[in-house]
Amino acid sequence: MTVQQQLRKDGFVIVDNLYTTEEVNNIIQQIENTDTGKTNFRKSADLFAIRQFLKEVPQVAELIFTQKVKNLLTGIMGQHYFVVKSIYFDKPGSSNWYVAYHQDLTISVDKKKELQGFINWTQKHNQFAVQPPVQILENITTIRIHLDDTDENNGALKVIPGSHLKKIYRPETIDWSVEQEVDCPVKQGGIMFMKPLTLHSSGRSTNHKKRRVIHIELSSQELPGNLLWSEKEPVLFLQDQV
Repeated sequence: MTVQQQLRKDGFVIVDNLYTTEEVNNIIQQIENTDTGKTNFRKSADLFAIRQFLKEVPQVAELIFTQKVKNLLTGIMGQHYFVVKSIYFDKPGSSNWYVAYHQDLTISVDKKKELQGFINWTQKHNQFAVQPPVQILENITTIRIHLDDTDENNGALKVIPGSHLKKIYRPETIDWSVEQEVDCPVKQGGIMFMKPLTLHSSGRSTNHKKRRVIHIELSSQELPGNLLWSEKEPVLFLQDQV
């Protein structure tokens, strides 16, 4: 089964060894060299995060989107796709942070505008978020780039395979007599490809090892009604031809 076929069937797929140790270290170095005093940087005892990651650390884009990664994304999304959200997470080994089952139901946009099917508007850090029609969410593919080995002992994702095919699937309605939970360990230098509608959760860390992950969402679909993706990144560094 191809990466594209498994992603379509299960809502996720793991591909290891997409980056060498040297490539991972180069990405980490670029992050560590960045000024962390800006408003898009969140620092606490449990989490260090960078919102709008590719805008804050633009030099890392060419290190992330290698030819191997571009080839996989083209197979999944076709020739024309672009970044619509990017976040960096550094979950320290001492963190006891748990995330319950959920779907990623919101997108980041440039303004608030009343449009049919766009609901649950919020505004945070000078950015608007909204739940769009499900067809827009279905077009998005998320890549989670792992800069550390991640397993069930330090917060690897757990997912419910095939849950993305059920559209909006409220966690409180999960029928555990039917559904199956799967752990998603990913080695350093691997990527987990995932659909936003796939139900997923993240457990607490018990082995005191770090979990650094770059979360990037991509789409090939423009928004209606002059609404714009607030974090849309040009595709020039993504594809050789546009």
